[in-house]
Amino acid sequence: MDGKQSQVVLIGTWASGYCKRVELALKLKGIPYEYIEEDLENKSSLLHHSNAVHKKVPVLLHDGIPIAESLVILEYIDEYWSNVAPKLLPEDPYQRAKIRFWANYHDQKIMPAIWHIALSQGKEHDKAIEVYHGLLKVFEEGIEKDFPAKSPFFNGDSLGFLDVIVGTVACNYQAFHEVVTVIFDPAKHPSFFSWVTALKEHPLIKEVLPPHDKLVALMRKKYCQSPKA
Repeated sequence: MDGKQSQVVLIGTWASGYCKRVELALKLKGIPYEYIEEDLENKSSLLHHSNAVHKKVPVLLHDGIPIAESLVILEYIDEYWSNVAPKLLPEDPYQRAKIRFWANYHDQKIMPAIWHIALSQGKEHDKAIEVYHGLLKVFEEGIEKDFPAKSPFFNGDSLGFLDVIVGTVACNYQAFHEVVTVIFDPAKHPSFFSWVTALKEHPLIKEVLPPHDKLVALMRKKYCQSPKA
């Protein structure tokens, strides 16, 4: 990275965990940025131009150059601003590979399972919850096995790559519980729940998470469900 000031713009939506993870990474490294709120029901020409393939957020514009997909953006931020602490990914290639594996598992397995719970009903809903708990158990046990000394944060006192990914989604669990159903159970997943509880107390995660009441209202509208006890 050269010494000149870069122009950084984040195109996102306020309720998206994928966008919040990018915002959190920028804040962690102290990188100044401009935020543009995107209306996904009336997508802007800027979004169409910046992410012509998927037309989704988040998109990071760095000196006018677009980078899409949240995991790709996180790695770009960590690599381009490699001399700015904290590092999101470790230096050791094997450790980086393990973190990338579990990050992909989270996004490809756990996230779809949560959406399935929110959109399902009846017996399918019960089965979706069962599947989710099985996936989360694999994730929890895998993290404990691969990173036995990395609790609660992966960078000691600072947040790491997996903290950013998990924290910007899982720390909204109370809104999901209020609107849809209870899925985070400390009795079933004590290590994961302890991790999320610690993440919720981090000041930067508190800063980037969407307001609870506003998120609840959006989720009720999106999933068309009444609050469940």
